[in-house]
Amino acid sequence: MGKASIFRIFVPVSDIDQAVEFYKTLLDDEGREVHRGRHYFDCGPVILAIIENNGQPIADHIYFATAELESIFKRAKGLDCLESDDVHGSPSGEINVRPWRERSFYCRDPFGNGLCFVDDTTLFTGVR
Repeated sequence: MGKASIFRIFVPVSDIDQAVEFYKTLLDDEGREVHRGRHYFDCGPVILAIIENNGQPIADHIYFATAELESIFKRAKGLDCLESDDVHGSPSGEINVRPWRERSFYCRDPFGNGLCFVDDTTLFTGVR
């Protein structure tokens, strides 16, 4: 059996126009409209597909690796979307080094979908 790879992740939203503007600002990328109600953003080899369906938010966070953690954090702060929870003893909505040594911050889109941005030099993949 060959390895499978993820190429697209759907993020449910109830207002496609609001979602597209949010993700354009946060990711600093125009993305592309596939058809009404569906907009794609290329995130490395995986497509982040924003889809209007009035569905429930995703159950956990989508994790992004980035070399521009501070820039994305600044945009997230401007969008007022930083989380206010705690992650293993440190604020989730601040850039912190987590116990697994990733440097990251957490935020949520206007529809409740969780997002985490991680400094790509500190990724923890479970392999040491």
